[in-house]
Amino acid sequence: MKRFGAAATLAVVSMALASCQSAGPMGGNVPVASRGGGIEGNWVDANGITSSFNSGVFVTRTTDTQEKLAEGNYRYESPQLVAIDLRSLVRGTTSRVNCAVVSPSQLNCTSSAGSQFTLTRRAAG
Repeated sequence: MKRFGAAATLAVVSMALASCQSAGPMGGNVPVASRGGGIEGNWVDANGITSSFNSGVFVTRTTDTQEKLAEGNYRYESPQLVAIDLRSLVRGTTSRVNCAVVSPSQLNCTSSAGSQFTLTRRAAG
């Protein structure tokens, strides 16, 4: 149960990350596909929860059972800032998160509630 509580907390934070929504110039969305070497792929937080970014779709899952905790969409606000709009499947809430692309392997994220966390790119394989 303690592990589920930590996963639920992370899911909420991750959802906050995904719910950050932004618009590009003239109110249009900034295309995800136009960013070379972007954030596509799998990332992990300090609690071992896995988040994936794939063609504008964001999903967070537990590492052990692959249970989906949150889902949503992401877009670039700038080359160094990713906004995520997400929905927690655990709590049934929506939230927003902004992530700064610090390096090709690190995202520093802040939820709309002010929580901060880091995602690290997971090695392929």
